[in-house]
Amino acid sequence: MTITKTLREIENHKVVSQKEWLTARLDLLADEKELTRRSDELARRRQELPWVRIDKEYRFDTNEGIASLADLFKGRTQLLVYHFMFGPDYKAGCPNCSAIADGFNGFVGHLANHDVMLWAVSRAPIEKLQAYKRRMGWSFPWASSRGGEFNLDLHVSYTEEQQRSGNVEYNYQNSGVSSRTVEIDKVAATEAGNQIASTVGTDWATYIRESPGMSAFALKDGVVYHTYSAYARGLDGLWGLYQWLDRTPLGRNENGFWIRRHDEYDNESK
Repeated sequence: MTITKTLREIENHKVVSQKEWLTARLDLLADEKELTRRSDELARRRQELPWVRIDKEYRFDTNEGIASLADLFKGRTQLLVYHFMFGPDYKAGCPNCSAIADGFNGFVGHLANHDVMLWAVSRAPIEKLQAYKRRMGWSFPWASSRGGEFNLDLHVSYTEEQQRSGNVEYNYQNSGVSSRTVEIDKVAATEAGNQIASTVGTDWATYIRESPGMSAFALKDGVVYHTYSAYARGLDGLWGLYQWLDRTPLGRNENGFWIRRHDEYDNESK
């Protein structure tokens, strides 16, 4: 386990009486309530975003066979897709995406009974996804978009040509990542990048041809519409693990790559 500090290493942290603590807590509570109200406002604005009609015929491999994007709704009117980083050359799913999936696996059924289907979609072949899903003990539906343009169009996967040229859009801007920058940034690629890339069985350049994200869709009168997508820190609210860490005394307390798949921690961590 890699962390930056422990409680024993904290010096001179303020210690007060219960009365003084309550005063400070109520002050923080006022700010938390304001953040909640702001979050509610942003949720309304997400729902008010205009829609984009999808006319392209996407095809996915699923456990039940070939499916269209409309088929993924399974009779619901709303669809959420988690863009899970599991590229065609990966040997296993991204450990960070796996931690996020651990969190949403349990509430897929609740969403399905509230007119919302939640799927993970990755470019790896369906056989790899099925095997990894069994290993992780997950039950959520997972589709392969291998060979199609779904991931490319949603800007969560990139071709080698895009990567070489640096023409990579992520989170609504050019990411600035190219094969050249990967080559130049030896420290990042070696110390952090290669470490996480090795967990999926690839090199750094292959690993970053996939990116995490989520997208929302609506189905109305047989037509599918793209309504919303989020990437990078926009996924924080969906990562249940971080929501818990943010409420601990030490916070996220991260130093380098520390997350493992849930079956890779030693027994003392379970």
